Amino acid sequence: MTDTASSTTQLWRYVQDDDPSAFTLIVETPNGPYMRRIPPALPLPSGVEHGPGAEAAAHTAAATWGMPDFVFQQAEHATKGSGLRELGDRLLLAGRRGAVVQVKARTIKPKPDAQETAWIQKVATKAMNQAKGTVRQLRMLPAEMINGRGRALQVDGNAYEWVAVFLLDHPQVPEETQVSLKPIGMPAIALTRRDWDFLFDQLRSTTAVLDYLFRAADEEPVPLGEEPVRFYELAAADAAAPAKDIDTELVGPGGTLFSTPRLPQAPAGADGTHAHLMIRIMLEDVATSFLRDSVAEADRFTVLSDFDRLPVPARAEWGHLLLDMLRDVPEVPDEHCKWRFRRLLEEDGARQLIVGAATRFDPIVQASFSAYVQLRHHEVTARTGMAEESSTLGVLLTPRHDGVRPWDTNVVRVHGDLDLSDEEIQVYSEAWNRAAEDAESA
Repeated sequence: MTDTASSTTQLWRYVQDDDPSAFTLIVETPNGPYMRRIPPALPLPSGVEHGPGAEAAAHTAAATWGMPDFVFQQAEHATKGSGLRELGDRLLLAGRRGAVVQVKARTIKPKPDAQETAWIQKVATKAMNQAKGTVRQLRMLPAEMINGRGRALQVDGNAYEWVAVFLLDHPQVPEETQVSLKPIGMPAIALTRRDWDFLFDQLRSTTAVLDYLFRAADEEPVPLGEEPVRFYELAAADAAAPAKDIDTELVGPGGTLFSTPRLPQAPAGADGTHAHLMIRIMLEDVATSFLRDSVAEADRFTVLSDFDRLPVPARAEWGHLLLDMLRDVPEVPDEHCKWRFRRLLEEDGARQLIVGAATRFDPIVQASFSAYVQLRHHEVTARTGMAEESSTLGVLLTPRHDGVRPWDTNVVRVHGDLDLSDEEIQVYSEAWNRAAEDAESA
């Protein structure tokens, strides 16, 4: 048993049966002790060499617990001068943040600890140089990258804020091995593959994992394999931090302050229900939907990124609410339509998320929902004065009764100054502000 107590939390680390590939953390929280078993990394795929197999397993973890739409590889070789340079890294991309992931595997029997530590340091340095080269290449020459669904996205390195990740697959990292990463012009972090799997299993959100990587890279390094300990120390600090004072009137009368820790101490979905999966299912609906001619894969990526920003600790509660909405909206007389909404304005005031449900879907409902999203975007940007950098994503669920699937998912996204006419604002306001208290849960 290892005691890793700190000023913000108390952690006890148990290694069971002398198995270095798994351990258990007991976290002392204000609500009592919480136990979290950190399992070994996912097994490597059969029939694949160790090195490529470790890369594939890391990809699988990110695609399964995150979204395959946010995990990328290069489609083909990239031109560099008169020759060709292959960008062999895996990339995580969501919103305007990206991670270059360099996976290195120990494919032979480990040597004595001192030699093994030196080897790890050597390959970590090589990995960081490769990551730096990848970002430099993408900034000089955008490349076509393929996501986990086999879809292409043109990636311009200048459009992203980058973090470099050294990801080690090793049968037994010597204790207290701490990698020294030289500055490479961007944040960098070293993890084991078990650490990587833990982060994705704990958060179930690529955006949340990326945010954590940037945050942890700004902290003092920890020994390889100890990332779950640091995670819980940061999560405890988040839980103890006071809520920020935010002007709730930016969303209009009736707005309420909702504060949640950035990092959840309990894994996503630990409430014993599957309500948190509602958000994943809705993301999958968007990811697998047919695109109209005017919509590109880059637009789908933007929508998925915006939706994936929903805070992890809030997802179960939102899932319960959405299920309640879907049960509630059909309970109206024929030819009537009932609407229910939930809105979230992020603390920067620039991003707004609207989810809702309506009794049915038809052209009138579609147009009405579009008007609602445009109106709420216009109202918020008029209050914040940040129209140019602001966006609003609306996601509407409508029940189905044909047995094919339980609901349809429809999406509207607007950004910037919509330049609505006075007449449009009046019409939209008369429709949606006439009985806002009854129509909206804000």
